[in-house]
Amino acid sequence: MKLAFIVDPLDEFKLYKDSTYAMMREAAKRGHELYALHQQDLAWRQSGVTGNASRLHLTGQETEAWYVLEPAVEQALTAFDAVLMRKDPPFDMEYVYSTYLLELAEAQGARIVNRPRAVRDHNEKMAIARFPRFTAPSLVTRRETLIRDFIAEHGDAILKPLHGMGGASIFRVRHDDPNLSVIIETLTLHGAQTIMAQRYIPEIRDGDKRVLLIGGKPVPFALARIPKAGETRGNLAAGGTGVARPLTARDREIAESLAPQLFADGLTLVGLDVIGDYLTEVNVTSPTCFVEITEQTGFNVAGMMLDALETPPTP
Repeated sequence: MKLAFIVDPLDEFKLYKDSTYAMMREAAKRGHELYALHQQDLAWRQSGVTGNASRLHLTGQETEAWYVLEPAVEQALTAFDAVLMRKDPPFDMEYVYSTYLLELAEAQGARIVNRPRAVRDHNEKMAIARFPRFTAPSLVTRRETLIRDFIAEHGDAILKPLHGMGGASIFRVRHDDPNLSVIIETLTLHGAQTIMAQRYIPEIRDGDKRVLLIGGKPVPFALARIPKAGETRGNLAAGGTGVARPLTARDREIAESLAPQLFADGLTLVGLDVIGDYLTEVNVTSPTCFVEITEQTGFNVAGMMLDALETPPTP
């Protein structure tokens, strides 16, 4: 297979934990051809969508010299067996424009993973609204009075922007917090930006679990991202520690309920966030944690991903 990866700059990869690199390494081991390109390498002409893609060779070294690139060649995205959108958030307008281009390529017959329309339709915070039986009490609004009422009702809440990543700009607030007004004003930009409020889930102390869905099936292990002392965020980017664990009965119930529906929507790879018994996010842009789960359990997550890519898509 010819596999094209739309990625951030290769020199910025942190190989010791990078899920995209784990996919590349597994694909190379299986004899597939690898290509790399960036968002700015996409283009549309009347003839279709192309990418200025470079053939990528892995050297086997996990140093700065981990790859060799051939000169880039402009080619139609339909020339690849699969195009994997692995550009990290933020999900800004340039990201949206890329999904438009990729959707045009898909209409020409290209296989895009994840499906561009599905990525646009599943805001990673808002998507939980489709599955209310699995969620803690939540609110999405920009109205200060509703936010204050929600916090007063539940006493302890998490406030976060809908476009955030890596635990950025997440606040834990209580009804008597002296900084409540400024936190709400800052997050909502004085009522100009919609945010999410969720009832605080004390089980965060045991970890914010990343449950991966691949090809419509759950990976049997989750990565519990445990907050460092004094933190309420388990995100690895915020200093959390990742501990791989078998899925609990509740994890499996959530995963097996969502997986077929999300896969039918065109989402081959999804990262669910589960705290305690509650679904808190549905990550679809560039889910991670392959490396940590594989290293701690021996389960080949990248292998499961390649199995899904090697399976012909259903009409």
